[in-house]
Amino acid sequence: MKKLAMTILIAAAVASISARAADDAKAKAKTTYMKLCKGCHGVDGKGDTTLGRRLGVLDYTQAKVQDAVKDEEMFKAIKEGYKKNGRTLMRPFGERLNDEEIKALVAYFRDFKKK
Repeated sequence: MKKLAMTILIAAAVASISARAADDAKAKAKTTYMKLCKGCHGVDGKGDTTLGRRLGVLDYTQAKVQDAVKDEEMFKAIKEGYKKNGRTLMRPFGERLNDEEIKALVAYFRDFKKK
């Protein structure tokens, strides 16, 4: 019985730590987004900013947009930048953000999707 109680206690502690780490990663991704992305993508991911409209930024609240853009594409655009017809539409952030930070930012973008 003591073993079971200890196992449950350890499992609860691990779950609590994991949840806290996920919350911390999400909070850090939000801070990064607000610092680096909101100027074009807007606070809400709609891309409805002066610069966003001029650059043709996608509305990430739309399910069809979210479904059309794969995580790998989004990751690559954040890391390496995004060009269209030889024109730079988004500068690269790979030197400022590591891969884990970029993955967290991709996940943050996914949260904009309206159900």
